[in-house]
This record gives sequence, structure tokens and C-alpha cells, in this order.
Amino acid sequence: MENNFDTICAIITPLSLGAIGVIRISGNNSFNIAQSIFDKKIKPKMINYGHIIENDTILDEVILLPFVSPSSYTGEDVVEIQTHGSPVIINSILELILSKGARLAQRGEFTKRAFLNHRIDLSQAEAVLDVIQAKSTKSAQNALSNLGGYLKNKVNEIKNDLIEIYSKVIASVDFPEDVAEVDKNYIVSICNDKILQIDEILSNSKSHDFIRDGLNACLIGRPNVGKSSLFNALLNYTRAIVTPIEGTTRDTIKETINLNGYLINFIDTAGIRDKNKADLVEKIGIDNSLDAINQSQIVLFLFENSKDEIDVELIKRAEGKEILFVKTKCDLNNQSVENCIEISSKTGFGINILKDSISEIIKNLIPQDSNYTTNKRQQTCLLRAKEALNNVIKTAEFCDEADLYAMDLKNSILALDEIVGEVLTDKILDNIFDNFCIGK
Repeated sequence: MENNFDTICAIITPLSLGAIGVIRISGNNSFNIAQSIFDKKIKPKMINYGHIIENDTILDEVILLPFVSPSSYTGEDVVEIQTHGSPVIINSILELILSKGARLAQRGEFTKRAFLNHRIDLSQAEAVLDVIQAKSTKSAQNALSNLGGYLKNKVNEIKNDLIEIYSKVIASVDFPEDVAEVDKNYIVSICNDKILQIDEILSNSKSHDFIRDGLNACLIGRPNVGKSSLFNALLNYTRAIVTPIEGTTRDTIKETINLNGYLINFIDTAGIRDKNKADLVEKIGIDNSLDAINQSQIVLFLFENSKDEIDVELIKRAEGKEILFVKTKCDLNNQSVENCIEISSKTGFGINILKDSISEIIKNLIPQDSNYTTNKRQQTCLLRAKEALNNVIKTAEFCDEADLYAMDLKNSILALDEIVGEVLTDKILDNIFDNFCIGK
């Protein structure tokens, strides 16, 4: 991969009315371009106050922050211009910068340059995106942990140990008269230890997906049992249509809320009843409701009077899920039912208790002491590394020829290299940074 050090620029704050807007310029010509439009001598490593000028016309009063390479976000000379938050002003200054020879940055190009200039590794670059896209407190905390290098440090620790043993194996193969053969039992021991460490990283990978994307909780019950009313009450605004007419909800509706720092995706579903009594559209809605059970980690079974109202087959379908039984419309019928949560969507009675119960389930599904957060790409690399190490162990059991399992040792190292970005193709790199916003 060749580094392209031409000068780029972009607006790095949302283009909307606000107190300030920020434009970033990065590249070898950043200071020259900034100086050509600024009315005062720019002093590096200092806060510069002045005006942006175009043809003797003041475009705006600004704060200009110069960062000298390599002490900048991208590792290049960087200038950030803080303007007033008018889209007209911000765009005018951006157009002026472009006219001076800079080009508009591509998606994620600032962070890509930070990676290419060795300011951050790839796991940290991906963490930047996770921080930007974080929709819950826990997701943001995990992303910040990776941004600080938590995952990188652990992966490099595993990789360096494997490099050491690989070097010894290769040396013994290439120079058998000078270097003693490495005891294969020692190699197996190292591989087993590294597999355990990889498993530790992967142990909560599913939980990390839940943290990033949220858990699904579907509301299931007979028609007109109060699913849509509860759905609206949980969201705290009217999202689903509620009427006394059975079959009002014909399709699933999904909305996400932040519940005590975690994302939860609530799914309102069509009422489930005998398909023989339903029309074609309602039958499709019932099928979608059944699918919602399969897609959810939490199932809320709703009933009005007795749990007997819930079809036994539905409960069987939810085996392996976290199940909550919810008695609805307690403002109309306050007869108590054991082992259920009693609520009234109309008065709000029991809603907070239900939310607390869901929060407890989330805490059990997502371990609180989760140390590592990984995305799908990183998980795939770790699994490949683990598979290669398992192959080393299997080969070592049947032969004493070190060169036969040296390749699998190397493959494991290469897979770990991909996590931090030591071994990457342009295609993989572009795919990662294409998901970024322009300003990053």
C-alpha cells in the first residue's frame, strides 16, 4: 500500500445550525493553505485567533489550531479551523480551502491516514468508528477501551510469543547442525496457552454484539391483549396504532431504546390466534410474530386473566429464551397471578418494574466484567488463528518434523497480524474505512 500524502480537507462537525463548525486540513501543504486564507501569522502549537479572508473580504472570525507532524491525529501537519456554526459560512470556507489546492477527504480518510502513518493500529481505527456509532453507554465504554489499545496490547502479546517460538522452529529447521530442535511438547504447551488466551478474548463476543446492536425483546400474545399499548408505554411515546379492534397490528414493528445504558430492541407483533379464523394478511402477520420469537433473546408473553391464555406450543417455541410473563390491563382487572409482572399501560402501573426485570436479564446475558470487545472481522481473525494453532497441536501429535507444523504457526501469526493491521490488502482496508463518516 502506497501512502498518499496530498492535502485533504473536510467539515468534521455536523453541517447544521450551531455554535461552532470545524474544518480539518491534513497533509504537507496544510499550513501553506491555511496561511494563505488567514489574516495573521500562524504560530504552530498555539491557539491562533483571526479572520478568514477571501479577496480582502472577511468570511468569518475564527480560531485556528495548527498541529505539527507527527503530533496530530493523522500524523501529518494538520490545521483545524473553528468557525461560527452557519452552514453557509462553513461551506464558503471549505470551498476557499479547496480552491487553494486541497481536495475533499474521502470517508474515513483522516483515520486511515492515522493508521497508515502508524499513529494508531487497525483495532484502534475500528474503535474510532465504534465510538462514533455508539448508541449506549456500555458500547461507548468498550469502544474507548479498544481506542486506548486494550485489544491491541493483548493481541500483540499473543502474537509476540508465537513469533518467538516460530523463530526457534524455523532456525532449527534451517540450521539443524547449529540450533537444537525445539521440544514439540513445549510447542504444544505454548499453543494450548495461546488458544486459552484467544478463547478469553472471544468468550464474550456474542455479548459484545448485543452491546453494539442491542438485544431483541418481542411482545407475544393473543389479539387485543395490550401488546401495542405496552409497546408504546415502554418507548414512552405513541409508535403503534392502538384500537379495540382485534387484528389492528398486522406486522411486526421494531423500535430501540436505551435501557440503563444498554440497547434493547422491542418488537411489537400481531396477535396470535387460530389461523383458520384469520384472513390472508393476518396469517402473514402471525407467521411474522412466530419469527420474532426466533429472532429474540427475550420473550414477553402477555395475557389478561390467566397464563392459560398462552398457547403451550408458543412457550415451547421460546425454549432457551429469557421469558417474562406479563399480566396486562391491571386497571380493569386487579386479580393477582403468581410469577408474573402485573402492568397497566394506561396508568403506567408496573412499567418500571417490567423495565427493571428486563435490565436484570440483560445483566445476566451481558457479563459486567467483559474485558475485550471485538467486531465480526476481528472475531474471524481470532478464530482463524485458533484453528491454525489447533492444527499445530494435531500435527505435533503424529510427527516430529517441525517444518510440517511451522506453516500453521505462521498462519496463526498472520491471522493475528490482520487484527492490528500488519497484513492487509487495499480492498480490506478500503472496506473498513468506507463505513466512516467524511469528517473522520
